[in-house]
Amino acid sequence: MARIGKACRMSMGLSRLMSAILAGALTILTACTVGPNYVKPATEIPGAYKEMEGWKVAQPGDHLTRGAWWEIFNDPELNALEQQVNISNQSLKLAEAQFQQARALVLVARSAYFPTVTVGASPTYSRISPNAPGNAGVSTKTVHDYMLVGDVSWELDLWGKVRRSVEASKATAQATAADLESTRLLVQTEVAQDYFLLRVLDGQKQLLDETVAAFQKSLELTENRYAAGVASKGDVLLADTLLKVTQAQAIDVGVQRAQLEHAIALLVGKPASLFSIPVEPPTAVPIAVPAGVPSELLERRPDIAGAERRVAAANAQIGVADAAYYPTVTLSASGGFESTSLSKWLAWPSRFWSAGPGISETVFDGGLRRGQSAAARAAYDGTVASYRQTVLTGFQEVEDNLAALRILESEAKVQDEAVKAARQAVDFTTNQYKAGTVSYLNVLIAQTVALNNEITALGIASRRMTASVLLVKGLGGGWDASSLRSIENFDGKDKRYQRPTDRERLPADQPRDDTP
Repeated sequence: MARIGKACRMSMGLSRLMSAILAGALTILTACTVGPNYVKPATEIPGAYKEMEGWKVAQPGDHLTRGAWWEIFNDPELNALEQQVNISNQSLKLAEAQFQQARALVLVARSAYFPTVTVGASPTYSRISPNAPGNAGVSTKTVHDYMLVGDVSWELDLWGKVRRSVEASKATAQATAADLESTRLLVQTEVAQDYFLLRVLDGQKQLLDETVAAFQKSLELTENRYAAGVASKGDVLLADTLLKVTQAQAIDVGVQRAQLEHAIALLVGKPASLFSIPVEPPTAVPIAVPAGVPSELLERRPDIAGAERRVAAANAQIGVADAAYYPTVTLSASGGFESTSLSKWLAWPSRFWSAGPGISETVFDGGLRRGQSAAARAAYDGTVASYRQTVLTGFQEVEDNLAALRILESEAKVQDEAVKAARQAVDFTTNQYKAGTVSYLNVLIAQTVALNNEITALGIASRRMTASVLLVKGLGGGWDASSLRSIENFDGKDKRYQRPTDRERLPADQPRDDTP
């Protein structure tokens, strides 16, 4: 008995030694990862923005608030609307769902690192027909077979196929996270644009209402002069026509304002019938946006970061395709208990097992692997081109809006002078008309020119606010690519990214059943 025990201990020690040697060999083998290692594509980056020359530069202490960039406009109503975007916008919820799906696929890819273990039980009862071929006339009985079996299968990642798949899934998840932020920034930008345009319409409505009141006084003056015999009926008709046309313009503003209000309701996820914004003239003015340097744009724009992450994912897919050229090595084992008697089913003598490695290599596939490898490389080239195009588009958007702000600022100064001159012309011509030195047609022309210049000034103000918002969007809205790094270590345990239960999905206003 002592010899048997000693032999068993020696056998177990030898088994452990062989296992350690095998584990070391596998560690060395798994260090091989086929396919190119990722290198970020080079892009041409200018040293400075061309259109910054002549534009007021923000003070060194100024910066875009990360996330809540709209607060730089100091408008409480806009702040409240933008906060609703993260809560109720459905396009944003769709992008969030796609992001959650991409993160879950990282876990799917990582699962290939580990063996697959299955357990199953199969009690069966069978009876062979006595009239079956080769069994004629032989007495048969019901046969019982009880089986409990476990299987373990593990495909070794010798060539890095799994590692490249995980790498691609992580990069794709990061790209989807950037897409989410791009969608968020786009919706926030649309809210700000629509809001400022709505406020300009409020200002235009106020201007037209004030002009209607002034034209009403002009009509009364003309009617009095007509009654006194110093003005013609034609002057009265011209004054009445101008009044009615201006009243119609004031009414027409309501159409576009209502549509903008409905558009904002959609963006903040509210029914248009239950949403309204109080009328208020515009108060916001264009601000000095801290543009920074062009090289920062690659980290500050989520669409550029997303395009770069897709390049990384496509690069990893080349390794996945190349791994198909190499043999597949699988370790498998199975074992369990089997007996024809239920009482002896789980007894030790009823055990069985088998184990062994397997290796396979495709020797002919009709060009399948070559085609897949070529397709992966072509896809990579396409993502590189898309990334560089996205970078160029980003520079263009920033330059466009810097130029717009610079030029519109100069235009606004000239237009303000034109408005002042037009107002003086109205006062001067009206006094001449009262003195009887000019006809009412001169007054009508002066009033029309003044109104058109006031509306033009409002239009320039609207374009300046739009350019300010679009410049913030072009600069990334205060976002930074460093936020994507958290996905690299994602393990699926963060409760923020777990699938909600049906109870958690209920709307806040729907009663919940808390009965155990």
